[in-house]
Amino acid sequence: MKTKNIYFVEVTDTFRGEANYSWCARFKVHANTMRGAMRKVEQRSPYAGGIYKDMDYGDMQRWHWREASVCAFIEDYVDQAEHVYSVESI
Repeated sequence: MKTKNIYFVEVTDTFRGEANYSWCARFKVHANTMRGAMRKVEQRSPYAGGIYKDMDYGDMQRWHWREASVCAFIEDYVDQAEHVYSVESI
């Protein structure tokens, strides 16, 4: 059985394709892969149209919702992040 990893995901609005951060939702996600973590976040979101990965920096990825001006950044979870941000665990 594969061990689950923990990922930190920030979901925010975009303006002209760039992350805007006029609002931001943060998640601590338990999943086997970054793709699996993003699928969990997608299921919790109110946005339609699905998501796709549009950038991969190696240790961080950027995902975008097809039919919304919203993007997400995902990376490995750093311990204690919930003390700095309001983080929902899924």
